[in-house]
Amino acid sequence: MTANLSELTGDYVLDPTHTRIGFVARHAMVTKVRGAFHRFEGTAHLDGGDPSSSSGQVVIKAESIDTGVEQRDQHLRTNDFLDAPSFPDITFRSTAVEVRSGTDYRVTGDLTIKDTTRPVTIDFEYTGNVVDPYGNLRVGLEGSVTISRKEYGVTWNAALEGGGVLVGDKVVLEFDISAVRQG
Repeated sequence: MTANLSELTGDYVLDPTHTRIGFVARHAMVTKVRGAFHRFEGTAHLDGGDPSSSSGQVVIKAESIDTGVEQRDQHLRTNDFLDAPSFPDITFRSTAVEVRSGTDYRVTGDLTIKDTTRPVTIDFEYTGNVVDPYGNLRVGLEGSVTISRKEYGVTWNAALEGGGVLVGDKVVLEFDISAVRQG
């Protein structure tokens, strides 16, 4: 593992086979539904000498949503939720990176879901780096952010008999990233 972050400077791509972009949402006010997106692309420029000059972007295919229940996944792809046919991409583009501590970073950027773009701030922990058996430098990051789905026009819900709603407003987006330096 490299101790000097300046040695990590470069351009990276997300390794989709070792990266997870997931989510957690409250269901029926009593439990949580977890899922992930299986198709996405992402790039980043890491500046180890000046992390504030780093940047990143991710494009997620909305239709790749997977909660392990096909009927629910089909519903999530409709206009009630993500409207994947009309808005196939969920995007994030960073606008600022700041160091919070030695391994903690705060990445602010624009998140677009459906036709709504809003700023979000994601706290990331740098989990390390390694040269893999193929000679590729990999870096790891883990982060999450809680968003209001209603702020992105994802408002479908159903009232519960005893009070409350079927789907909670708050959704936690989770990022477990393995990125490979290019060149």
